[in-house]
Amino acid sequence: MHILFLVPYAPTPIRTRPYNLLRGLLRRGHRVTLATLWENGEERAYLEDWEQDGVKVVASHLPKLRSLWNSLCALPGATPLQAVYCWQPALLASLTRELASDGYDVIHVEHLRGARYGLWLQSVNGHSSSAPIIWDSVDCITHLFQQAAHSSTSVLARLMTRLELERTRRYEAWLSGQFDRILVTSPVDKDAFECLNSGALERSDVPLCERITVLPNGVDLDHFCPATAPRQPNSIVFSGKMSYHANVTAVLHFSRDILPRIWGRIPGATFTIVGHNPPAEVRALSADPRITVTGSVPDLCCYLQRAFVAVAPMPYGAGIQNKVLEAMACATPVVATPQAISALQAQPGRHLLVSQEPDEFARAVIRLLVDSDLRQRIGRAGRQYVEEHHDWNAIVGQLEAIYGEAMPHNLPEVRGEVDG
Repeated sequence: MHILFLVPYAPTPIRTRPYNLLRGLLRRGHRVTLATLWENGEERAYLEDWEQDGVKVVASHLPKLRSLWNSLCALPGATPLQAVYCWQPALLASLTRELASDGYDVIHVEHLRGARYGLWLQSVNGHSSSAPIIWDSVDCITHLFQQAAHSSTSVLARLMTRLELERTRRYEAWLSGQFDRILVTSPVDKDAFECLNSGALERSDVPLCERITVLPNGVDLDHFCPATAPRQPNSIVFSGKMSYHANVTAVLHFSRDILPRIWGRIPGATFTIVGHNPPAEVRALSADPRITVTGSVPDLCCYLQRAFVAVAPMPYGAGIQNKVLEAMACATPVVATPQAISALQAQPGRHLLVSQEPDEFARAVIRLLVDSDLRQRIGRAGRQYVEEHHDWNAIVGQLEAIYGEAMPHNLPEVRGEVDG
């Protein structure tokens, strides 16, 4: 297949879903054109790597000022800021030339931030190309904002999500009626979209429950694997992009409400926070010598491999928590809140431990720190679960099948207009 893969941000290892889907499609011999945006030199270098791997890259620079201007212009209207944040007219000219010079079997568009490009492709194509457009929503952002508006520890995040919530609710409800094929990472997000879409104007006679497919995230099982070196005693790790408000809320909650309870039993327990771009309130936690805040690291895997326990104390979230899957793949036992595993089929008590309240969560972590047999049993079972359910090779095979099912159909013209 010849695939146009459009993502509103450069696919890097941090952005694990598009990065691994692209890698898998290439391994299966597909011809891929990547249409994307880059913000800085590091992202531009990754795009050069993709070109060396045989991907045709069509990319435009998206300066931060452009995103801020997009958001400012959208503020008085009803369109959510997320939907315009990555809009870059410069990319449209390149895409227009691409569509005129090359034919595609399928077009893959990712995220709410990229959906406007999908709508534009439908409108300018007319849909003159026979290529169906698959919208990979990834998560239901409305579902995420509903939780963040009440649970985030960041005042700014609560204000922004409350501003965006109703806009996003209306827009995602409408948007889910504009594509004949939609992907999400979890059954929870699928249910959330179906609730939003009730009574919404659709462009297809096929109900959303039949047009939306759960395509979970996976793990690179060759890279994230059990370590041969000994683990560091009484070490606890949290991993995740630290510019994400749900991760910030989780880390602050763990450090303030749970970790002191653990220290009451194991004073020497250490906590390492691994993730890009931690805000000042997270960096300040390292004032205690038992807490390390790493910022960006060359390789997350080694931090997971040497920890006794990984934690995912998420008070809210959407989609699949990659931090849980990656730790499990390293056979590192996980303690998580129910919200962190709502998208998984993992069984509490077998594949990982699940706790909600601070006292209960602390006791679960302590059990794993002091009981080596329990650590090893949970770690092995977690690894087995990921091998069975979250192998990227199998997930890319599912995506390939979704493409194949969509290809025979020509999509009708989208309702409404998208200006450039």
